Amino acid sequence: MRGLRVLRATTVLSGCLGVLLFLGGTPARAHTALEEASPGPGDTVGPGAEVVSLTFGRLKSGTTPKIGLVGPDGTTVPVGKPVVADGSVTCAAVTGLPTGVNTLTYTITSADGDTQSSAFQFEVAKGAATAKAATACQQLSLQPPDTGSDTGTGTDTVEDDAFLGLGRTTALALLAGAVVVIAGAGFLAVRTRRGT
Repeated sequence: MRGLRVLRATTVLSGCLGVLLFLGGTPARAHTALEEASPGPGDTVGPGAEVVSLTFGRLKSGTTPKIGLVGPDGTTVPVGKPVVADGSVTCAAVTGLPTGVNTLTYTITSADGDTQSSAFQFEVAKGAATAKAATACQQLSLQPPDTGSDTGTGTDTVEDDAFLGLGRTTALALLAGAVVVIAGAGFLAVRTRRGT
């Protein structure tokens, strides 16, 4: 009889954990993906670009993405304050892209409220065609990059509501799952002790 109770408790705990993992995974399917970029992942462009543009699915209204750029030698390349056009296109001014492989990082808040950070690389080579910004960016008056310091360049990709690079919702779901597992293990330990 005691073995049957322990088996039932284990089954209930496993079921609860499965439901939490299923619910915790749901927001990931709703995340906003990068649809287009200029310069884009793996592109080879000329050094004359004045604007970088990233096109996503719908972004959360009222949020401003962060964009950072690191040159081939690991130094920060100044980026102006990003602006969102048409609810999904992020535009930011840049000056003097260094020759070589550059890494662009971005942090956005998707329409479901989760924060996402990612990065990609592109190459800048003399003689290559200059990257053209998205049409939505061409009508904007963008703030030029602050070339005097690296503050305000958008290279800080950690959002206040992010934890270990996870969005707030995902981190809370994982925390809830951990609490359930710990509580279940404690429950089983007490039940086993009482039975002996």
